[in-house]
Amino acid sequence: MQKKSVVISGVGLWTPPYTVSNEELVDSYNAWAEQYNTKNAEQIHNGEMEAKPFSSAEFIAKASGIKNRYAYVKEGILDINRMRPKLSVRKDEELSHQAEMAMHAAKKALSEANKVSTDIDMVIVACAYTQRSYPAIAIEVQAALDIQGQAFDMLVACSAATFALQRAYDSVASGSCRAVLVINPELTSPQVNYTDRDSHFIFGDVATAVVIESSETCVSAHSYDILGTQCVTSYSNNIRSNFGYTSRVTDENPYEADKLFHQNGRKVFKEVCPMAASHIEAHLSTLGISINQLRRWWLHQANINMNLLISKRLLGRDATLDEAPIVLDRFANTASAGSIIAFSEHHKDLEEGDLGVICSFGAGYSIGSIVLQKRDVNA
Repeated sequence: MQKKSVVISGVGLWTPPYTVSNEELVDSYNAWAEQYNTKNAEQIHNGEMEAKPFSSAEFIAKASGIKNRYAYVKEGILDINRMRPKLSVRKDEELSHQAEMAMHAAKKALSEANKVSTDIDMVIVACAYTQRSYPAIAIEVQAALDIQGQAFDMLVACSAATFALQRAYDSVASGSCRAVLVINPELTSPQVNYTDRDSHFIFGDVATAVVIESSETCVSAHSYDILGTQCVTSYSNNIRSNFGYTSRVTDENPYEADKLFHQNGRKVFKEVCPMAASHIEAHLSTLGISINQLRRWWLHQANINMNLLISKRLLGRDATLDEAPIVLDRFANTASAGSIIAFSEHHKDLEEGDLGVICSFGAGYSIGSIVLQKRDVNA
């Protein structure tokens, strides 16, 4: 059976109502650090404990390029006696927090694609974390949107979106689905250790969604042919989270640093950048596309220095912001949603025939790329 031509026909971006600036985070963290150091002054003086270092907004911006982030719930994050968001508990019959986020983005993507629930055969919720193991958040969203067919969650850390897009592409190309809704409700703030100077600023909350369908049914004003997808994983311990359902039975403190997000940042930078650049180059080569033919790079938004190095390694020069848009200054690292945010905000200006690549890279290690070409609006 001949594969169908597959397109991205709609994308949706939803941001929470709250923001947290670097200055707010630093004021809170420094106040907590001072309280900690004062409380443990004797142990610190005797060398039994280490003093907590202080931070600055300038340090964060220079180290990461991040200046701001969205928060699904802001209450509790800046409270030096709590240092974590305070989510309300919802009843089983109520829509979960993550499903609510997903719904907002999904409706926007469906609207842009000019699709309704009866057009969709599959829902994939792909993100770094889900708030529960079962039933799947995707099935909850499927029910709320009154979509028939199948739904499931997919967890591949910061590459979850691109891995899900590959699965969606395969489903439409094979003819098993008419259209697939991929949603990335990244509720990242609960994983953050807000008492760790080196990581408390990294993540932000957001939700994105993408509609994948056959070119035969596409009626979107801004659609992209998917020329190829490629995903790869290679095990590494350098980015890790150990919090899970077994945490309650190990008799360990679930708030210890190694239970929440932690990483060896220098190793990640050193190892992932060349891996991502090589991955993109090899993927384009299989399609007969040269680096210089790409009009735009929608890269994972983890760290501005990583993005600059990857694009420079490929282009042999610094990429312009038009070529490789940066959104992490406003959104921070939003896990798998980062590259989709970049695509959402920077895809309508391209012209027919322009080429681009969505690329993610993160824990696993995991790397995924989707090569796209802008379609004729009148196609």
